[in-house]
Amino acid sequence: MNLDENLSRVLARHEELSSLMSSATPPSAEQYVKLSREYAELSPIVEGINALRDVQAELDDLQSMIKDPDGDAEMREMADDEHRALQKKLPELAHRVQLLLVPKDEADSKNAILEVRAGTGGDEAALFAADLFRMYQRYAETRNWKLEIMSMNEIGIGGLKEVVASISGKDVFARLKFESGVHRVQRVPATESGGRIHTSAATVAVMPEAEEVDVQIEDKDLRIDVFRASGPGGQSVNTTDSAVRITHLPTGIVVSQQDEKSQHKNKAKGMRVLRARIYEQQRQKLDDERAETRRSQVGSGDRSERIRTYNFPDRRVTDHRIGLTLHQLDSILNGDLDVVVDALVTEDQAQKLAEIN
Repeated sequence: MNLDENLSRVLARHEELSSLMSSATPPSAEQYVKLSREYAELSPIVEGINALRDVQAELDDLQSMIKDPDGDAEMREMADDEHRALQKKLPELAHRVQLLLVPKDEADSKNAILEVRAGTGGDEAALFAADLFRMYQRYAETRNWKLEIMSMNEIGIGGLKEVVASISGKDVFARLKFESGVHRVQRVPATESGGRIHTSAATVAVMPEAEEVDVQIEDKDLRIDVFRASGPGGQSVNTTDSAVRITHLPTGIVVSQQDEKSQHKNKAKGMRVLRARIYEQQRQKLDDERAETRRSQVGSGDRSERIRTYNFPDRRVTDHRIGLTLHQLDSILNGDLDVVVDALVTEDQAQKLAEIN
């Protein structure tokens, strides 16, 4: 289907939705909500299409004036100037409409669950995991997002074995979804006396935070175990069996939560993480079925894929998926992630545009 056919299809569907909502036999309340949501999503695309077609019609009119042998010479010259100006404007309008046509990820507007874990590299990997988590904390601050730590497993020297956090705000998942994967660091560890560069890694998982309507979890599908929470070195955090381990039997996904003193609060936090992991698994399965070939680059979500390298000696950050290299290591680790995220979003849009054209 070419672009013009796509535009006509959108206009026809928008008109059909309008008729359905104002029909003499109105739809049910549930159906009306669904129709009005689709209508609202299509409305900005329709505005863009109308603006594009208005310019195209105006260009046709001006072309007729320019070619009219009986027309006034001065008027033809003015029409020619205006025609050239509108011709420059046309590609920008067409591109804007194409971007509006790019299929939206239904999870983009959702909040996110962020998980950062130390990978290969021992203590140095744990220190790097802590650096990455601070980077995301600072990025959240710059975008006025709210970050809540749900669970954290620290090591004594300031590193993190793992941390799970929820992040809420505008476009959280849309901006963070490209962070999933293996992040690699190259630097001289503080404990290295010989000055040798070590390579270690941490894994990042970003999942849309699912609401109850997104994922239906039956009580019969859950096994919930309670146990006594333990702190560093096996010390008991409290004297009650407040820690919770939730197993989702159909998928085998297991979530443990022990940060709160209340068993009820631990279960509630655990269910949020479990719901997000199940939702992400369902999304991943759909992605695999729909576009296996697309998953090789941006947005694949492949946890085993090395996506980015942070090179401290050269103060360099490289995103391997799009071949982007920036000598801005300090500012990026300090939360200035937009420079990387914007490039990833642009590449993702370009790929999706190529698919619909």
